[in-house]
Amino acid sequence: MEPGNVTQLSEFLLLGFSEQQDLEPLMFGLFLSMYLTTVLGNLFIILAIISHSHLHTPMYFFLSNLSFVDICFTSTTMPKMLVNIQTQSKISYAGCITQMYFLLLFSGLDIFLLTVMAYDRYVAICYPLHYMVIMNYWLCGLLVLSCWIVGVLNSLLHTFMALRLSFCTNLEIPHFFCELDQVVHCACSDTFLNDMVIYITAMLLAIGPFTAILYSYSKIVSSIRAITSAQGKYKAFSTCVSHLSVVSLFYCTLLGVYLSSAVTQNSHSTAIASLMYTVVTPMLNPFIYSLRNRDIKSALKRLLGRAIKRGPINSPQ
Repeated sequence: MEPGNVTQLSEFLLLGFSEQQDLEPLMFGLFLSMYLTTVLGNLFIILAIISHSHLHTPMYFFLSNLSFVDICFTSTTMPKMLVNIQTQSKISYAGCITQMYFLLLFSGLDIFLLTVMAYDRYVAICYPLHYMVIMNYWLCGLLVLSCWIVGVLNSLLHTFMALRLSFCTNLEIPHFFCELDQVVHCACSDTFLNDMVIYITAMLLAIGPFTAILYSYSKIVSSIRAITSAQGKYKAFSTCVSHLSVVSLFYCTLLGVYLSSAVTQNSHSTAIASLMYTVVTPMLNPFIYSLRNRDIKSALKRLLGRAIKRGPINSPQ
């Protein structure tokens, strides 16, 4: 009997780490602390940038946008995963499609913003005298708006492609979130067209930005090599270290996910690898920028100092 389109009745069971039930209390505590660290760390970065006028520059404007996207990115998966660890509850069809849409949106925004930030560093180092003229507020806003437009269109494309599929009931996803490829391959209907769209957009939206980042840094390296003084070289390179670290971390973990998926064909290994770019990378980004950047470190100290001074009112003696 041909499977009918019973999408409206479908629910998805996110298996996640259900095989390690004895470790569930430990995993819940670990993931909760990671989630809180991610949200608070990125929130402090945003508040530090907003509250200090000397950080109102293109570089920190893009960083604040990246921190906001990281908060949204991890909030798309972590709350449901924490609930699932405790209850093994199902996620509705609508909930799964919605989660998939926002995962695609915020992961795409991460890639696009890192590319824009590479361009910003390229202009700052290769054209330092014209930096504020080129990277004006209008262009910065336009670049961020373009990232959102492309991200939304990409997410809508994959979401509408998934909506055309037919799903059976009692579907199990060997993951802790509704990852696009896993959802598509749970369908009862033909997924050839979906697979083609996934591969094509992955080539365009992953390799394209990565190539742009490599090109920007090739020009940056050439400009740094032309600087005569060692101090000048160090100062120029130090402005790129944090961004280069975040780019390396994000792309290496993302590549690790797809390599583990392609080589091992083990869904459990893929789920663990996916934790790196959906949870670990957004959590580490604030630490990378605050530890490697004097301005951010100084702004955070002043922000925390003011927060402590404005603490709870002392009780009467």
